[in-house]
Amino acid sequence: MSWWEALILGLVQGLTEFLPVSSSGHLEIGQALLGTAGEENLTFAIVVHAATVLSTLVILWKEVAQLFKGTFTTPKWNEDKNYVTMILVSMIPVFIVGMFFKEQVESMFGSGLLVVGICLCVTAVLLYFSEWLSKRRANVGHEVGYKDAIIIGLSQAVAVLPGLSRSGTTIATGLLCGVKKESVTKFSFLMVLIPILGEAFLELLDVISGEAVASSIGMLPLIVGFAAAFASGCLACRFMINIVRRQKLVYFAIYCLCAGIFSIVYGLC
Repeated sequence: MSWWEALILGLVQGLTEFLPVSSSGHLEIGQALLGTAGEENLTFAIVVHAATVLSTLVILWKEVAQLFKGTFTTPKWNEDKNYVTMILVSMIPVFIVGMFFKEQVESMFGSGLLVVGICLCVTAVLLYFSEWLSKRRANVGHEVGYKDAIIIGLSQAVAVLPGLSRSGTTIATGLLCGVKKESVTKFSFLMVLIPILGEAFLELLDVISGEAVASSIGMLPLIVGFAAAFASGCLACRFMINIVRRQKLVYFAIYCLCAGIFSIVYGLC
């Protein structure tokens, strides 16, 4: 992977991370089109995902700071402590997947666009059906609760598959549970911070020990990809989150369906 290929893929990651269209799926599509598929895909994906998580912290620092302040500056139980606890509860399923099924997940990356295409089509169905059901309920919903956090957490664990949008899956799952769109959107973007940063930290330890980075990818592409994903993520974060909150998910469903069909056809050819 050259530095300019890493630049393109980093920009793709930053621009798609905050939309329910699967940034990991788009990375797989981009790598296939650029001819870089199979070159330490998971390592590069983790690095650029960590970059966009950091951009999320930069843009949403007020929300994160408020949660941190409310959680650690007072001994009394409050709404912030309750919210952080729900986030921690939601991380249990993805933690289990990361601990016991890491090899199976890694094998899915670089396995071709057929899997990506199928998962993108599944994302499209989830988005469309959740939007339809939300309209049937006249957009009436509740705030995220512990039961919702567990179910949304389970959907996040399933969404480790490339092409199955993490934000799309978690937002759709929340809507299917009857959670308000704005509430589940905020929860979806905050619940991923610790798992991605934790995975990136473990990957960094492997990089330092020389176990993770193959000569085929090199440090320069990783640095360029990280910088591109971080910069584009900072520019796109607030704009994209507002789009997701306000626009109909059916538009993203149509896009995912088209991208999924393209990936399936490309993968079979």
